[in-house]
Amino acid sequence: MKRKIVFCFAAFFCSFLIFAEGENLKIRVGLLNGPTCIPSAYLMENTKSVSKDDFSAELEFQKFADPQALLPKLIKKEIDIGFMPLNVAAKVYNSGNKSLVCVAVTGLGNLSLITNDSQIQRFSDLKGKTVYVAGQGATPEYLLKYLLQENKISYGEKGDVKLDFSIPTAQLASQLISGKIQYAVMPEPFVTIAKLKSENQFYILDLQKEYLELSGAKNIYPLSVMVVRADFAKQNPQLLEVFLSEFEKSVAWTVENPVLAGELSQKFELGLSALVVEKSIPLSNYVFIFAKDAESEIKDLLSIFMKGDKNSIGGKLPDSGFYYDKKKS
Repeated sequence: MKRKIVFCFAAFFCSFLIFAEGENLKIRVGLLNGPTCIPSAYLMENTKSVSKDDFSAELEFQKFADPQALLPKLIKKEIDIGFMPLNVAAKVYNSGNKSLVCVAVTGLGNLSLITNDSQIQRFSDLKGKTVYVAGQGATPEYLLKYLLQENKISYGEKGDVKLDFSIPTAQLASQLISGKIQYAVMPEPFVTIAKLKSENQFYILDLQKEYLELSGAKNIYPLSVMVVRADFAKQNPQLLEVFLSEFEKSVAWTVENPVLAGELSQKFELGLSALVVEKSIPLSNYVFIFAKDAESEIKDLLSIFMKGDKNSIGGKLPDSGFYYDKKKS
């Protein structure tokens, strides 16, 4: 009887492993159309599957318009790996039973204040101006507010600077070019789009430089991250390890080959033209840094969100379980 029980348990355990890291497994990757998914183009072109030892998995890529479209798929376990802004990942972790963990930082800050006003040389020059900001409730808003506060500049309806979030990010460049607005904070590649499409001379304040100087930080803040379903990571550590290695190679290739990366991005219809991708890659700060290795920088930025609106990250800084640790997988 004992032998039968041991045999049944062993059979069950083996079948679980086969299910978790079996030959026919798919790794379903959710991409956000636009700049965040550019480093994935090389992977889409050259890596159809990943394998290690006796385990293999086909890669399946799905594109989404924004994090709000991607998140339900992750929560329903229809997507295994996804990309999103850091604060969104933290909020899901804090409010979603820790179902998603942060694997890696895939993009560092690339925000700029862009204007055709040559008088704007520093933040104090913005007094009395209306600045249009890309994305309310996201990094551009809270980072800009932090920088204004540190420069002792008030903002709001009765403040030194009025902030306006009424124009969608994708339309800010065209509004600048047409002269309908004069001051905008936006990320790459939208700054590059404005410069490519206009003969106007634009002047730029680099928010990353300001952040480093004011915060005393040694590294630029994380902007976008890769997340994975916690149960997927636990069940498929070997295949996840190989996928991460391949993605890291894809990021490095993208940075080194902007022209070819632009061509692939256009081929896979990732939301940007080949020329825009080519010109923006050197300014986009694509990286691959394990979340555990960037924990300090992540906490620094999330602390800025906390000061602006606790709800933007789920009410608190995420605990250590938020940071995927490959050593423990």
